Amino acid sequence: MDKAILCVDDEKSILDSLKGQLKRNLGHDFIIEQAEDAKEAMEVLEELMLEQDIQVVVIVSDWLMPDIKGDEFLTEVHARWPGIKKILLTGHANVDAVQRLTNNDSLYAMLQKPWQEDELINTIQSGL
Repeated sequence: MDKAILCVDDEKSILDSLKGQLKRNLGHDFIIEQAEDAKEAMEVLEELMLEQDIQVVVIVSDWLMPDIKGDEFLTEVHARWPGIKKILLTGHANVDAVQRLTNNDSLYAMLQKPWQEDELINTIQSGL
């Protein structure tokens, strides 16, 4: 079964950077997908997991996004697919939101923007 990593951020430049770093370091083992908001991310998850039988193993999501915050999105993902490792990537995370995710076992790790490429890759690899 193919495996994928999904990146979610409303800033295209962040998505491009994440995708480039992940492809460079993990692209030989994983499909790297991206979405610009939580709604699109759920559509990508359903398409990959339910229609294409591709296992999403990690989601790297921004916290501050329009419509739905990253913690709410990751909580929703956790309810449907608890086995996916969820990483919050943010420069603006609300402490209460992070605490809720941690309390619900919905969060594997949190990284601050700007992140270091080696820290991102090491965090993902340690979660796998």
